[in-house]
Amino acid sequence: MADPAAQALAAWSLRHPLAVDGLIGVALSGGADSTALVHAAQAQWPGRVVALHVHHGLQAAADGFEAHVRATCESLGVPLRVAHVDARAQPGQSPEDAARLTRYAALAGMAADLQVVLLGQHLGDQAETVLLALSRGAGLPGLAAMPDAFERHGVRFARPLLSVSAERLRESLKERGLAWVDDPTNTDLRFTRNRLRQRLLPLWLELFPHGAQALARTASHAAQAQQLLDDLARLDLEALGQPPRLKALQALSRERQGNALRYWLRQAHGVLPSAAQLEELLDQVQACRTRGHGLRLKVGPGLLLRDGESLRYTPSV
Repeated sequence: MADPAAQALAAWSLRHPLAVDGLIGVALSGGADSTALVHAAQAQWPGRVVALHVHHGLQAAADGFEAHVRATCESLGVPLRVAHVDARAQPGQSPEDAARLTRYAALAGMAADLQVVLLGQHLGDQAETVLLALSRGAGLPGLAAMPDAFERHGVRFARPLLSVSAERLRESLKERGLAWVDDPTNTDLRFTRNRLRQRLLPLWLELFPHGAQALARTASHAAQAQQLLDDLARLDLEALGQPPRLKALQALSRERQGNALRYWLRQAHGVLPSAAQLEELLDQVQACRTRGHGLRLKVGPGLLLRDGESLRYTPSV
């Protein structure tokens, strides 16, 4: 079969053109998806690929992962950068969140001279993310799931394999005799995503054979709709001012108020109000009809207050 990773990478690069002489990073865990990706990237951009490996230090197998990744890179002639990190969860933090946040920070720390870092998430990962969002009652940002390009820690990241199933990636690797490693924690049912992958998603695909593709389309539609809402919020904030003026806010529909305030808080202060907090905020905005009526609401680590005729967010309480 034709290499599905190479096809997906070529299609992605048409949508997101890269500089012709910059270095390109690939986050290489040693798993099937990232292994397929690093082979495809080296074929498309020979001599420009740098592999990035994060040693999480959470399990005995981590040293074996690093050794496998080194052997893979040596066979391809791809330089390898390795970051050893402590990804243990802090109090009140889930192990999944701790590992993800630590991994992105480590990748960004190794990528200062790279124009992009490619990640190996695939179609199944996207489908799982949509199902997780549904389970949490998420809105459009959650249903939009994983974008195929984004920025974090000042580094550009990309996910070119979101249209390719894990099965196709593994079949292609097997046909070419290419080895990968399986992370034993991927079958640990203590983790929510693993339970979803092992129990719910197989049943979903049994009922709906093309269900993964359908979930991915849902994510794409949600992302497009969210982009339109963001565009509307930017237009509204041009009239509302930043921080938003109360009287101008009150002239908008409740839905547009909520959309503008969510966008302002996210872009200007990096916080997202919960659904309950946003409803309370909109109620308080409507109640501020007299000069002496105050407004005070905790959002994230800070407070949202009335400051004269406008709102003000104070980052720390």
